[in-house]
Amino acid sequence: MLKTIGCSSDPQVLIRLKEEARSWIQTQFGMQEPDFTLGCLQAESVLSNIDGLQLAGIELVLGRLFDTIGFNQIPDLLFRQLILSRLCYPVSKLKTTDYLRRYYHLFIDVHQIYRYLDKLHKTQKQQVQQISYAHTLKVLLGDISIVFYDVTTIYFEMDDEDDLRKTGFSKEGCLQNPQIILGLLVSLGGYPLAYEIFDGKKFEGHTMLPVLNHFKEQYKLDKLVVVANSGLISQTNKELLVQSGYEYILGARIKNESSAIRQAILSLSMADGELKLINKPERNRLIIGYSTNRAKKDKANRERGLAKLEKRIQSGKLTKSSINNRGYNKYLKLDGQIQVSIDRDKFNQDSKWDGLKGYETNSKLPKEEILANYNHQWRIEKHLE
Repeated sequence: MLKTIGCSSDPQVLIRLKEEARSWIQTQFGMQEPDFTLGCLQAESVLSNIDGLQLAGIELVLGRLFDTIGFNQIPDLLFRQLILSRLCYPVSKLKTTDYLRRYYHLFIDVHQIYRYLDKLHKTQKQQVQQISYAHTLKVLLGDISIVFYDVTTIYFEMDDEDDLRKTGFSKEGCLQNPQIILGLLVSLGGYPLAYEIFDGKKFEGHTMLPVLNHFKEQYKLDKLVVVANSGLISQTNKELLVQSGYEYILGARIKNESSAIRQAILSLSMADGELKLINKPERNRLIIGYSTNRAKKDKANRERGLAKLEKRIQSGKLTKSSINNRGYNKYLKLDGQIQVSIDRDKFNQDSKWDGLKGYETNSKLPKEEILANYNHQWRIEKHLE
């Protein structure tokens, strides 16, 4: 938007404003505008005398990137239109059709999009992943040894379940709606490598090995270091990763470690930004980091949670749903049948963990590289937003 000429509901004023706008455009750019009101033949004559036309807008930048990566190998034009539209205007499928009609004069029925997405998943998925993998391999100079895995849930505005869309734990809080689980694998730098969808009831941790194994077999990879958050990993998953020949870097739940490990962690004397190593059984390593900024944040969160609990106790609005061990409710102390108070000892004990963060790995990489690789986790979370 370079200039606003004016607005009016008076037809005569609108005519004048349009003339002013045309005049301003010509003085700014010195353009010779072809008069397309003369008819098709004269318009074609004007266009035939122009040496070349250049696309502008999203095609000028994103369209070229789309072609450079190699996605123009997919023969369906609708694939291109949906990808570019999603990047610029991420809305529902119905609103996407309105966007394409309004700005690109493309009249696409929403059912065309649904049918094409079925086709994309059934017949073009492997080709899309192959193109993305080849581009990533080129960007990373032939080295794809570290991958990141995460999942999200996608719910549907419908009542009945089917073979794929089932009710389960929803990250979006829509427990009553059927959903699917989307697992995504990306490389360093956030380049997508592979994805898979699972039924909405499947446990997140059981989605990782199928995606990793298929990816490893498809591209004949010898070694992969898998980076994932602690919510995806159980002891069984760690054992399966090792059995399948994977190394891993995981966010560790350090408060859930054994008593000996917890005591070892709390006995560490650490400066801001320092990393220290604790060896665990079965050749696992626990890397502990400390950050003063994280310590301030942890303290503020604890104090905020405590203040909310105190306020609810004083107001008498503490309900039965509050009596659990989730979040800051663990600071509640029940005496007898009805006496509820704050467990200050537990609150103060938790302060010892402020600023500490743990990472568990079976990799031989230096601890600085372990932390650097784990800190790329935000890239896959960004993809799944």
